[in-house]
Amino acid sequence: MSTSPQPKKRRFGRKPADAPKKPGRFAQMKQVFTMTRRHDPMVVWVMLAVFLGVIALALVVGLLINNIVTMVIIGIPLGVLAALVVLSRKAERAAFGQIEGQPGAAGAALSTLKRGWIVEEQPVAVDPRTKDTVFRVVGRPGIVLVTEGPSHRARRLAGTEQKRLTRLLPNVAVHVIETGREEGQVPLPKVSRAITKLKPQLTRQEVGAVGKRLSSLAPRLPIPKGIDPTRARPDRRALRGR
Repeated sequence: MSTSPQPKKRRFGRKPADAPKKPGRFAQMKQVFTMTRRHDPMVVWVMLAVFLGVIALALVVGLLINNIVTMVIIGIPLGVLAALVVLSRKAERAAFGQIEGQPGAAGAALSTLKRGWIVEEQPVAVDPRTKDTVFRVVGRPGIVLVTEGPSHRARRLAGTEQKRLTRLLPNVAVHVIETGREEGQVPLPKVSRAITKLKPQLTRQEVGAVGKRLSSLAPRLPIPKGIDPTRARPDRRALRGR
């Protein structure tokens, strides 16, 4: 009985046609620009003003050194770079503007911290009734508690967690940062900056030891319905230029 030969499998076959394709760099920039322009329509004019300002400065320098052509050639890429920096800053504000006020937004703001920080994605303290939350991050300054909710309520919730951590780790500093727009609170776009400005007190090895001890001692809390920090992430493409 004859059998038809089976086709050999190609070692380097093509990707399936329905495989999702990642957008290219220019497509990502277009998405970031569209999102930013929707949040801040003036971003186009600000970028243009910055670009022309750099070109004008290059012309002035060129006149002073009697070499206008060279300075214009240098000024054009510098102007483009300056405009992209402006876009990055504007995009950061737009990204946080989209998640501000949503449950878990404070935890999402911590995702912009760079390497060297141990960030708990889920809150370490929650008020089931008001849904006020406290997130935790560990770094060289010690333990940082980041609150979400009105100041008068979140401060009490953070104070209870701060006392508990002080009993567990008496030699580790515990800081509290309140997020929000009330007086004394830190807006979401400035949370990571406020954390990184804290004075270092621990070594990198001690940071790892504190993180392991906290993860082994603190049980995971049940998250009330409506709080999901993993769904409140800002667009990291918009924050990449930071």
